[in-house]
Amino acid sequence: MAARKIEDRLEELRQLRTAQPDDALVLSTLRKALDDRSNLIVAEAAKVAGALRLASLIPDLLHALDRLYNDPVKTDPKCWGKNAIARALAALDYSESAPFIRGAGHIQMEPVYGGLEDAAIHLRAECVLALVQCRDLTRTEMFRHLIDALSDIADPVRIEAVRAIAQLNGDDGTLLLRLKAHLGDRRPVVIGQVFDSLLGLEREIAVAFVGRFLQSKDPEICDEAALALGASRLSGAVTLLIETWNVTRRGEFSSVLLRALSSSREQSALDFLLKLVREGTGTESAAALEALQLHRDSAEIMNLVQRAKQDRVQ
Repeated sequence: MAARKIEDRLEELRQLRTAQPDDALVLSTLRKALDDRSNLIVAEAAKVAGALRLASLIPDLLHALDRLYNDPVKTDPKCWGKNAIARALAALDYSESAPFIRGAGHIQMEPVYGGLEDAAIHLRAECVLALVQCRDLTRTEMFRHLIDALSDIADPVRIEAVRAIAQLNGDDGTLLLRLKAHLGDRRPVVIGQVFDSLLGLEREIAVAFVGRFLQSKDPEICDEAALALGASRLSGAVTLLIETWNVTRRGEFSSVLLRALSSSREQSALDFLLKLVREGTGTESAAALEALQLHRDSAEIMNLVQRAKQDRVQ
């Protein structure tokens, strides 16, 4: 199929996003598109089905998904079709686990310059997170799948596994996340998600736990802990960040702590940063000003910053 013709058909499908969901012609067009040989057409049809919340198309989505697993490198290169269908099923609150379990375990190695590359990373990530909505799984079965996903080679899959565990919202999940924090990960961003999830689940109880990692030997873990504490907007976290800055005041980590304080948007944190602008050393004042740039869209805060700068000059 010529590229121009595919693009025209994709545009026609995109136009359906504004159609009436109960339009028979829309349903007919999407059913035909889901059965198309082009995975790009299938993907766009799935996106529209999800956007219009067309639950009546779930059987067609499942049929298309099954077809795209047959000789997948040929029928669905880059997993575009399977990705879109998985997202559509999740958006439609599909609660049977089979397609998500299949996707969570799928690896699709495709030729790229210099070797092979796994094209199914985002499919696994989508499906891992979708497992949380599956009603045919017991909590124990769900945890088995999520623990397997925590060891996936791909960062996005491990991150979504952490988010899924957090969504299960229970003591068993928080204990597992605490264990993951202690065991670590080859990518600090994954542990950063663990910190975010724990602070969201346990709130103030998690502040002291995450705070221990401000003293990690790995500077990237220190950064992740600081940023998670700031993003939590918990008063205890702000106090801990200020105490850490007062003790540390060293190089790059000092600037990370100030950015974390700024991101909290807590009044005590803003007051601390404004005081640094007025009274800190030249380096401290400049770092505080940089951190406060997170609020450049807030006229009120920028007015306070300008006033602090003027007070320093005086």
